[in-house]
Amino acid sequence: MTLESMFQVGNEKMEKAIGQMKKEFVSIRTGRANPLILDKVMVEYYGVPTPLRQLSQVSVQDGTTLVIAPYDKTVLKEVEKALAKADLGITPNSDGIVVRLVFPPLTTDKRKEICKDVKKVCEDTKVAIRNIRRDMADELKKLEKSENLSEDIVKDNQDKIQKVTDKYIKISDDLAAEKEKEVLTV
Repeated sequence: MTLESMFQVGNEKMEKAIGQMKKEFVSIRTGRANPLILDKVMVEYYGVPTPLRQLSQVSVQDGTTLVIAPYDKTVLKEVEKALAKADLGITPNSDGIVVRLVFPPLTTDKRKEICKDVKKVCEDTKVAIRNIRRDMADELKKLEKSENLSEDIVKDNQDKIQKVTDKYIKISDDLAAEKEKEVLTV
């Protein structure tokens, strides 16, 4: 592995860690109806677990209600079961045609609890980024031995690894602050 490829791989891994963090943030409730919260919901459809959003049209009504209209009305009961099992913290209401998920306003205590979840996701992401930094430093040591790199080159690259790490940690902090602000906004 070359220095260039080491940095390329490290950057890609850190980008993936940030991408995973964004995915986790999508599934965190903020008090507003967000169809992306249903991405992990799987419905038994003719014996095959199928993503809910493939089986139905999902729309937001008045900012606090998700309306789920299955394309195949025979699957409505299965959709209800899947939503109840998904543990979204919301009880599905069905009128026989569509299922409604009404997002109640979040209490102050619930908002604080959600902020703790946001901080935990952020901290997990930072740990992943630091582990990638460690892997890059280990790779640099291997390169130092195998290619007889000078101390100056090693030191410069260690600084470069730290700068890349700092950049991604700042991105994760900024994303967490943004999500916390969204959660705390009434």
